[in-house]
Amino acid sequence: MARLVPYYGAMTRLRADLLLLFTAVIWGAAFVVQKWANGTMGPIAFVSARFLLSAVVLAPFALVEARRAAAPVPKADMRVALMVGACLCAGAVLQQTALVTASATNGGFLTALYVVGVPFASWAIMKEPLRPIVLAACLVCVSGAWMLTDTGGPRVWSQGDLLLVVSDIPWAFSITLVSVFQRRCPRPFYLSFVQYAVTGVGAGVLALMFETVSWDAVMASLPAILYAGIMAGAVGFTLGVIAQRHTPPSEAGLIMSLESVFAALAGAAMLNERLSFTALMGCALILAGVVMVEAGPALMRGAKAALARMR
Repeated sequence: MARLVPYYGAMTRLRADLLLLFTAVIWGAAFVVQKWANGTMGPIAFVSARFLLSAVVLAPFALVEARRAAAPVPKADMRVALMVGACLCAGAVLQQTALVTASATNGGFLTALYVVGVPFASWAIMKEPLRPIVLAACLVCVSGAWMLTDTGGPRVWSQGDLLLVVSDIPWAFSITLVSVFQRRCPRPFYLSFVQYAVTGVGAGVLALMFETVSWDAVMASLPAILYAGIMAGAVGFTLGVIAQRHTPPSEAGLIMSLESVFAALAGAAMLNERLSFTALMGCALILAGVVMVEAGPALMRGAKAALARMR
């Protein structure tokens, strides 16, 4: 652990992108776990339990990072970290509540639509210009996500589906605010711990207000809490935070949107949520969107370099 903290400072763009891809795999499988957990305990209580566990797991890493830091976190950056936690709490509660009626497959692809909002959130917060290649890739990803709704019958939008769409707003702002924090204060473990703690406590208060919380329900959901809290939370979210220091938020959002593909595959494998041919083509389109935003700029730079040599 002592060597882990300074290591992320030497992270390359390729390694960061691979970490984001691995994060998407973990998050995709988590939709199946989250769907199962809704059958054993209240959705908001589950959010609280999983993120409190994530905070406990990350606490030692945050402490080591704090001891190695040259200075404490400025108050302005603390406020950004709290805002990230508030966005994570809103997105996680909406998402988990939505999965009461929405399928794991729909949960994956509808959540992935936050990729459309990330460039606009970045433009609003960070004043980053909207690049044509990113907008085109967003359209391709949205088209692929829509094709994933095809199940061979009529498309039916449940209340859960609508909640998933609403949850994309805080997800988009969360990704952008993570980039804001990382550029100003390279303390990923601190940020992860704060956002987990804020989400766990916030969801816990909501659960006590609107749900019946029991220890038996927590024990019945323990496998799901362990996976969501350790793998999807402590590992997945933290890897995403570290990688986002080296990948622009719009591109990071597109790579992480691949969670929809992995959620669909996991849903088909473990929950018998079969994919039609059209839905499989949707997966391919989302992959194409990611390739566009990743390979597009490199191809353009290569073409410009080739033209410069020809002159």
